[in-house]
Amino acid sequence: MSAAREMLCDTARAAFAEAATAGMTPVEEAGFALLLVPEGEGGFGGDWGDVNAVLQIAGAMVPDLPIAARIAPEGLQAAATISLMAGAMGAALALSIEHVNTRQQFGRPLGKFQAVQQSLAVMACEVRAVEAAAAALAARLDVVGRDPVAADFEIAAAKLRANRAVGVVTSIAHQVHGAIGFTREYALNRVTIPLMRWRGEHGNDAHWAARLGRQVAGLGGQGLWAAMTERSDKNRML
Repeated sequence: MSAAREMLCDTARAAFAEAATAGMTPVEEAGFALLLVPEGEGGFGGDWGDVNAVLQIAGAMVPDLPIAARIAPEGLQAAATISLMAGAMGAALALSIEHVNTRQQFGRPLGKFQAVQQSLAVMACEVRAVEAAAAALAARLDVVGRDPVAADFEIAAAKLRANRAVGVVTSIAHQVHGAIGFTREYALNRVTIPLMRWRGEHGNDAHWAARLGRQVAGLGGQGLWAAMTERSDKNRML
């Protein structure tokens, strides 16, 4: 992570911590609406990698605030939602790991039981896959000038992957937490409820599967491989 992005993330954490109780005012005052505005026009001059980083923090800390609507263009709200989902899933994983390492059962932490470890390993794989999909999408958007049409393949693939991860992540998180995960006083449901809502926003699993499938079918076997390698090469050149 670059020094500039690290500073941006630190600013986001501070602003979102305040926004959790004060609403959108700290976010507006911090100028996040200018994140994608060029420096020559008085903005931050950030790229979609910056947006992805900030929205992942928002998904973890303030999932109910309309941060994405302030930062991302209207045509890229689906892409922004993927970053929010990645952040919320990461928060659910962190809460789950913390809980099983502190909660005692039969004289030892829950995290010492192999079945719990296996469940968390599955959950972690899902979370990291969504984070990777969000990162790949960010790289593509920066290559194509944030054109949603040129990045439609990546948007469809990433949203479908995130959607499919929601059921696994939320179910395992609540299983390892038990009843406490559903209580108002505990933070888990504050990220799992938005995750279930985001799963249906901008298109459900069937919508994105059909959208992605049409593109894959249109490319054919050899065409798909050529298209994927071309995209990967361009993303690496960024």
